[in-house]
Amino acid sequence: MTLEQLDKTYVLQTYARDYTNFVEGKGSTLYDENGKDYIDFAAGIAVNSVGHGNEKLVHAICEQAKKIIHISNLQVIEPQAKLAQKMVELSGYDMGVFFANSGAEANEGAIKIARKYGETRFENKRYKVITLEHSFHGRTITTVKATGQESFHTPNFSPYPAGFSYEKSIADVYKAIDDETVAVLIELVQGEGGVQPFDKEEIQKLAAHLKERDVLLIVDEVQTGVYRTGEFLASNLYEIEPDIITLAKGLGGGVPIGAVMTTHKDVLSAGDHGSTFGGNYLSTAAGLAVLDILKPMYDSGAVDETIVYFSQKLKEIADKYGNLFEKEVGLGLMRGLRAKSAQIQTDVLKNAMHEGLVILKAGRNTVRFLPSITISREEIDEGFKRFETAISTL
Repeated sequence: MTLEQLDKTYVLQTYARDYTNFVEGKGSTLYDENGKDYIDFAAGIAVNSVGHGNEKLVHAICEQAKKIIHISNLQVIEPQAKLAQKMVELSGYDMGVFFANSGAEANEGAIKIARKYGETRFENKRYKVITLEHSFHGRTITTVKATGQESFHTPNFSPYPAGFSYEKSIADVYKAIDDETVAVLIELVQGEGGVQPFDKEEIQKLAAHLKERDVLLIVDEVQTGVYRTGEFLASNLYEIEPDIITLAKGLGGGVPIGAVMTTHKDVLSAGDHGSTFGGNYLSTAAGLAVLDILKPMYDSGAVDETIVYFSQKLKEIADKYGNLFEKEVGLGLMRGLRAKSAQIQTDVLKNAMHEGLVILKAGRNTVRFLPSITISREEIDEGFKRFETAISTL
């Protein structure tokens, strides 16, 4: 059997897969089984924050694996406690951390914290959560329902949990809040929804209003967190203080990890929530290594330099190929080109792969770029050279 046949025979077909077989990665370059190299502008959908084969991360994973990979959360886990401390210190917020395995799990945890807050802190129960159209919050039944895209709410998985509503804009959120609203859940940059950032002042006004109303602000930073927008958190960039923040993707550099951070450290008590694998030795050792790699880069200005350089290259493409793209969108190293049609988006991705460049698609006909934070200038140059070759014939 070929690898494609093997996959189609034994793996549930929930993905529209490309069957390029990558066997090795170095930095932001991938190699397939035939030795062909590909510049990686996707980073495993913002997961491989420090690239492929990063020596510090590999060393940390290997050293931890030699000692203990996993014990249960019934015992204290040293790297978990240290990672929580580091995350809280980098965030600048007074928060506690719960570790899970994914972004969807992190958002589930956030919703549970909000729901218990609404149950125990008010005379009348509050349980409703407001999200935004074009949002994406996960694939579990609850986080699918929290996702503000009607295409996800198919009858196939119904009935869905009650208490979720979706607003078209931040301005509409104010009108939607009622006496049963416990939280507003937003992404500061909508990733799957087209790499669309929200206006900073608009978000700050919303945050202030929610505090006045005692409605929790949950910020989904699954994709924006861990320096992807230039700061440790996009919340830092927007200069707001959320009640709850969720993280995943880039935190483990490729090792599955999710996290919920909250200022309401006393809401959940023993037995309210849990995870068998969440925050185990391997994942939190990886998380510590990732932050040990990225924090010095941030402090030295290297992260900002990479963002500026990548942004300049993207702007040149957007200016030159106005026949294909309406505009560039995004923040930091979470970028996109809004294609003029779905067909252009599809053709760009197909041609790019042929030229040896891995990129992504997102909603609203967006071609999405999520390179590792550690990508080199040489890899950026080569990636955009291949991208221009890919689109020059369209």
